[in-house]
Amino acid sequence: MPQALQLTVLDQSPIHPTDTAPGCANAAQMSVALARACDALGYARYWVAEHHNSPQFAGPSPEILVAAIASVTRHMRVGSGGVMLSHYSPYKVAEVFKLLAALFPGRIDLGIGRAPGGDRLAASALAWPGGPLEPEHYPAQAATLKGLLDGTLPAGHPWSGLHISPAIDTGPALWMLGSGGGSAALAGQLGMHLALARFISADHCHPEIFDAHTRAWHDAGHPGEPKRMLAIAAFCADTQAEAEHLAGTAIYRKMMMQAGGQDALLAPDAVHDARKAFSPSQQAQYDHIQRGYTIGTPNAAARTSTPSPRPSAPTRSRWSP
Repeated sequence: MPQALQLTVLDQSPIHPTDTAPGCANAAQMSVALARACDALGYARYWVAEHHNSPQFAGPSPEILVAAIASVTRHMRVGSGGVMLSHYSPYKVAEVFKLLAALFPGRIDLGIGRAPGGDRLAASALAWPGGPLEPEHYPAQAATLKGLLDGTLPAGHPWSGLHISPAIDTGPALWMLGSGGGSAALAGQLGMHLALARFISADHCHPEIFDAHTRAWHDAGHPGEPKRMLAIAAFCADTQAEAEHLAGTAIYRKMMMQAGGQDALLAPDAVHDARKAFSPSQQAQYDHIQRGYTIGTPNAAARTSTPSPRPSAPTRSRWSP
């Protein structure tokens, strides 16, 4: 009998076109409200994302949303999907999430990623007065973060004597994010679990990525079995047509991102109107992106979700039921 999926929400805190609160406050408050509802429904975990200089998403500080959500939930694990490590000192990230783990024992996940979560302007502003780190620094940053949290930095490391407060026996569970196979081996070597974002790049996600992660985990001598998560974009409704209508916002956003744009999110009705003027190539692009998502009635969506990489993490659309 197939093992039941453990369901997670990966919340990007989308900014609704009809938000009336100043700035992005309403979107952040809706993330907290949705998390409370998911906790009551029995979801296994709730992750929040990190984006900068974005008119679409209201989550620049995942550690703040993690604290707010963990404070009003009781059962779910809560974490980051993820902290964009290129912007931060591993020591500071270790301190923040060790404190969160002390406040909410056994419930905090720390997911990290190598992407900037924004454009070059935002990356420069976050790094000022220095400069943004290049991607080749990420493996060393990730290894340093793991060593700081586990207390396993080599004796000769310049930071091996650092104390991480508070002094508790267990810290956050460590996850590495990826949208293809590039991070699988590194995550396994470091002893981090792997979250694979199919909703970002469905064409480049395949089961062999999890196999590579497992091999690297065992080759490095880590005990136990690694955990893995498949993050999908899921849109469920009472009818197939309604689900496809709701998915329009996310599909159109990805089209605009691929074209280099970063406009505000469009409501499904506005996307429906925009599609009337699509060229054949634009419609083909739209259809291709749609095929990479899980869309339909609950029963249909369950059949199209692959049960082997568990748990599954649907992303949140503001218009989803």
